[in-house]
Amino acid sequence: MTSTITPEKLAKYFDMTGRALKKIKIAKEQKINWKASAEDFLDMAQRYYSDAQHFADKGDMVTAFAALNYAHGWLDAGARLGLFDVDRDNVLFTVDGD
Repeated sequence: MTSTITPEKLAKYFDMTGRALKKIKIAKEQKINWKASAEDFLDMAQRYYSDAQHFADKGDMVTAFAALNYAHGWLDAGARLGLFDVDRDNVLFTVDGD
């Protein structure tokens, strides 16, 4: 059972995200299939949500928490890009509200 975020686990996530930030390059603008992209983002969020439940059921709360954050990140990114209509809900998403 893992229910504590160890310095090693935190270092792992800092390392992974730091390397990802360094690797990112802004891609050239291109046409996308809006519906397929939205469905892909939603699918990824649902998969990470399901993974989070699996890890929670096994007692691995740290990995469950990480998977929940990934799930919400996919939803939030989709909302911010405009792939999802979230009715300008700036409580659940980082979008402009009223």
